[in-house]
Amino acid sequence: MKISELKFKKIIHRPTRQFDVEGKRIYNEFEYDLPYNASFKNNEKQRILAKLIDLLPFFLIFYFIFHQPAFLSVLYAVPSVILLGSLSESIFGTTSGKKIFKIKVIDDFGNYPKITKSFCRNLLCLATFKLIFDDYIPPLNEVLKIEHKEANFTMHMSNKICKTYIVKESQLWEIRKLLDAQIHHTIS
Repeated sequence: MKISELKFKKIIHRPTRQFDVEGKRIYNEFEYDLPYNASFKNNEKQRILAKLIDLLPFFLIFYFIFHQPAFLSVLYAVPSVILLGSLSESIFGTTSGKKIFKIKVIDDFGNYPKITKSFCRNLLCLATFKLIFDDYIPPLNEVLKIEHKEANFTMHMSNKICKTYIVKESQLWEIRKLLDAQIHHTIS
């Protein structure tokens, strides 16, 4: 079972124009199977801040220890963050910046992503940053023909392409419980 296949039932009560004998409105009940939403509010801002927190130690090392100019320090820090972040996400499910915000990275099966998938999503985050600051290149969602409300200039695009999810540490247990329940439900 995959997170992208998880559903939850939602019951909606819609009023009709009819009333019962006591004068109370009659409601129709509709039941929907909606996709499970693994994301949380403000994750875009927290993810950008986490990336900057991850970048800062590398920048300081290149700037103060190796005496590189600020521009080169940033240029050297970016690939360092991508490589170390990919390794950290595949082993621990988080980076130092994400750890501060209690954020985890998981794949569609609820596990920490493999290093190749993590590396791919980190490279795509870099592409997203470039597109945010570049007005002359069309958005990546237009180039890749992705039609999704979160696929414009956001950091969500890398997760959509790599089928990964950014979740709070507190959500991880709930997601794994839902995945286990779905597995047991399909078996029986």
